[in-house]
Parts: sequence; structure tokens; C-alpha cells
Amino acid sequence: MVVARRELETVGHSAFHYVHPVDGSVYLDIGEGQDGSVILRGTGGADSEPEFVTHPWSDRCLIDLAPSGQQFMTVDHGQADVAFHDHPDGGVLFTLPIEAFGYDPEASFVEWSGGYLTEDTAIVTLGGESQDEDEWFRYHLVDVRTGTLSGEFTVEVSNPYELVPLGDGSWLTGGAGGDPVRWSRAPQPFAPPRPAESTSPCERQK
Repeated sequence: MVVARRELETVGHSAFHYVHPVDGSVYLDIGEGQDGSVILRGTGGADSEPEFVTHPWSDRCLIDLAPSGQQFMTVDHGQADVAFHDHPDGGVLFTLPIEAFGYDPEASFVEWSGGYLTEDTAIVTLGGESQDEDEWFRYHLVDVRTGTLSGEFTVEVSNPYELVPLGDGSWLTGGAGGDPVRWSRAPQPFAPPRPAESTSPCERQK
């Protein structure tokens, strides 16, 4: 049964859904290749007609929602910065450009990966190429309460999209045979794991 339908008027080839953990609204991130990325939020209830709101950007990729749902994280489609936004209006809380992480913006970029390790800590991924043309990437921790850096996060993975933070202090990486493996710094309550992705919606449009 179709509950609601809306013509999106996009030219996307793929999309990711993110369900808000509290109010049940759904964020849809639609990759449009070189044209950017559209972020749309849909809400609905038993006693009201569904409503759809498109955030007023065409140049940001949705990366993750905070565990409480009070904010969300995006990366510039051109990979120049990471931003954190209020839910539901999308107001920018703070933005961190590549320079804030100590890298040269001409030789590095923000990956379309990472997310919330906990309610107060997010993982931001920086990547680039060395002078020998070897590709590299590093994970950085950000205190989302203050907008400041909290050091690097070291994980052995094969690509920047293999690490998937789960929001409760644990994270997924790929394991033997392709099965995801859950890790944590301390024992955590069980949470249903999200499948580890090798690429983001924006990455698929490159």
C-alpha cells in the first residue's frame, strides 16, 4: 500500500535513507553526480498528511544522524569541508574546512565517510595522495559539543568507507569473508549493526 508519493524532480542515480531515531522522519540523500546531492526529509503521522522538505543545498552529502537525532553531519560535495547541522531545520552549528585538520586543501580532501561514534564525538575522514602518488586516509575525532578536534582515530581498514560508526561507542569494519565485525573501546549494549558500505552515495556518482 502506498502511503505517500512525491515527484522529487532530481536526476539522481542512487540514494541513501536515514531514519530519525526519535521522531521517525526519513532523510533521503540523493546523489546527482556532478550536479551535487539533494537532501530531502519526509515526515508523516496517523492524523496528518505526509510532508516533504528539501534542504536548500545542492552541494552537501548527508553522512550520518546523531544517536539522539538532534543534529546531523554533512560533507561538501566538492569535499572541501564537513558541517554539523541542527535537526530538523538544518541550521549549521559549525563547519570545519580541510585546513582545520592541518592539511593542505590543494593536496587533500574530506572523504564522504565517517559519522557519529557517540552522541558527543564524530569521526571525520581526510584523504589525499602523497608525493609518490600513494593514496592515504586518516580518521579524526571531533567533539561536536565544542566544534574542536580530539585527535586521530586509528583503525586498520582497507579503504576509508570500511569503518562504520554505530553511535554507541562501537563501530563496524569488514571481516573475513566479507562479514562485518563490531568493535568497541569498552563493552556496549547491543545495537542492530548497519551494513558496512564500501562507498557513499556521492562516491558512486564520481
